[in-house]
Amino acid sequence: MKARLVSFGLVELDGQTYDYDVLVERGRVSRRRKKASKPQRDRYGHTPLTTAEPLPWRCRQLIVGTGAEGRLPVAPEVIEEARRRGVELLMLPTAEACARLSAADVNETAAVLHVTC
Repeated sequence: MKARLVSFGLVELDGQTYDYDVLVERGRVSRRRKKASKPQRDRYGHTPLTTAEPLPWRCRQLIVGTGAEGRLPVAPEVIEEARRRGVELLMLPTAEACARLSAADVNETAAVLHVTC
């Protein structure tokens, strides 16, 4: 899958542009449903990535794009859940995450891409 951060707030996946956070699992792209994580917003200063929301765990490697400036908080429970499942977790600014996703095997790698901050 070809992925790139076009600009702040805009990511392109296989030629399709998205202006919202996305999940990529087995080559399929869907909107990140972060509502369940919003109650923790005050604790982190931003809606974090938590296990309360659906995450693409059917993979060997999960790439988390932490935003254009790398400011998406990832809750410790996500790190622990990845470890428990034996999933390699990479947390990188979204531009770097897109480069890694572009080079990865679509059947073994999933991603959560945050497009702002």
